[in-house]
Amino acid sequence: MKKLLLGCFLFSLFSFAFAKDDPRLIHASRRDSAGWICIHLEGKPSEIGYQHGFLLSSEIDEAIRMEKMIMKKKTGRDWNFFRDASKNMFWSKIDLEYRQEMQGIADGLRAKGKKYDIYDIIALNGSIELGSYYVPWLDEKIKPGSSNNKAPGNCSAFAATGTYTSDGKIVIGHNNWSDYLHGERWNVIADIVPTKGNRIFMDIYPGFIHSGDDFAMNTGGILITETTITQFKGFDVQGIPEFVRARKAEQYANSIDDFVRIMTVGDNGGYANDWLVGDIKTNEIARLELGLKNHRVWRTKDGIYVGSNYASDEKLIREETTFNPNDSTNSPNSRKRRWEELTDLYKGKIDASNGKLMEGDTYDDLLKTNAMSRCVISGRVDTDPKGCPEWEWAPFYPGGTVQGKVTTTDLAKDLQFWAHMGNPDGNDFLVIPFLTAHPQYNWQSPFLRDMKAYPWTLFQAKK
Repeated sequence: MKKLLLGCFLFSLFSFAFAKDDPRLIHASRRDSAGWICIHLEGKPSEIGYQHGFLLSSEIDEAIRMEKMIMKKKTGRDWNFFRDASKNMFWSKIDLEYRQEMQGIADGLRAKGKKYDIYDIIALNGSIELGSYYVPWLDEKIKPGSSNNKAPGNCSAFAATGTYTSDGKIVIGHNNWSDYLHGERWNVIADIVPTKGNRIFMDIYPGFIHSGDDFAMNTGGILITETTITQFKGFDVQGIPEFVRARKAEQYANSIDDFVRIMTVGDNGGYANDWLVGDIKTNEIARLELGLKNHRVWRTKDGIYVGSNYASDEKLIREETTFNPNDSTNSPNSRKRRWEELTDLYKGKIDASNGKLMEGDTYDDLLKTNAMSRCVISGRVDTDPKGCPEWEWAPFYPGGTVQGKVTTTDLAKDLQFWAHMGNPDGNDFLVIPFLTAHPQYNWQSPFLRDMKAYPWTLFQAKK
């Protein structure tokens, strides 16, 4: 165990090398381990941002260059469109401390020769809600009937407590589904110590001030994860950006009530999710299903909530999605059935070890066998001849499960979680044979790269 924990003890050797020239870096550090980049950020918002931009300058630069390509391909809009939306729609709704943090990221990038400004950083942080929610809403407004209303349906997650776990305390797990262009880069674990609010320990995408996929814990005892509501429609340009509300909840929530309040006040409909939340002080878990017009909360100290991109509230499904809950062949419903089977199989035995098995499960309930398909919890679409039409992934689209995380009440008390980079099924994704077999995706070749499956490793915030 000691050897595994060393994987993310963030020693300050990096800091000493640069602090003589820039004292803003004295508390910052970076260490790469098991496919992950572990960063420690500490100080005022502008200092946290500067450290982030400086330490991850190459990764953020690549992420923005790649995002420009993807957004143009996906929406037909160039990067200036998203910068303008960030300036005209998001700016006035971003708290001062997060403006300062994102300006710090831009400053840190510039210190490393990467010429970006704050609107690039806002557009990056808001890329999910801008590309998959705002643009479809705008298209529909301009030309009714033109929007496909196929917001993504990524990730598989669970939160369990009481008689469902081996010790009666919380176990929570999540795996990230995304296209591989993003997923190969969703490999940062951030330990953030702000001057206000709680310390945060979470996985992030380079340049994000929030988790984004989401898996986070804080020193207030709150555990947070989610899965996206498939084929959601709706957006409110007057609302608070989802990435701002998510970061605020990660930093300031000290209870489930706090989390629900922060996420629902000013909701803009962007990145509509089923949020799974736990409070390790009480071992209570909750599910917040957050649409734009509708939201519902379930809570328990003895039960399990699971997510695989399906909504549960019939009113929300009817009014705010184009999802068919009766289609037994789609990915969300297939994974839902498997979650129900795993719940029965592991009831009373869910711990970190079994949580990792659940997040890496490869049984296809539709085919009644193990498979590498869209219909398994640790799913793959690059090997699926049907693709994933629920969110417009064509056959063999390079996407699927890209990493996984699991923690427990006892681990979270010390800001620890298990993480697995690459698909938890243990199989690698290799670019050259994939593009040879599927040349229709050669347009991704400038940024698509191998994604190796690393072992599960226990990470801990800096002591």
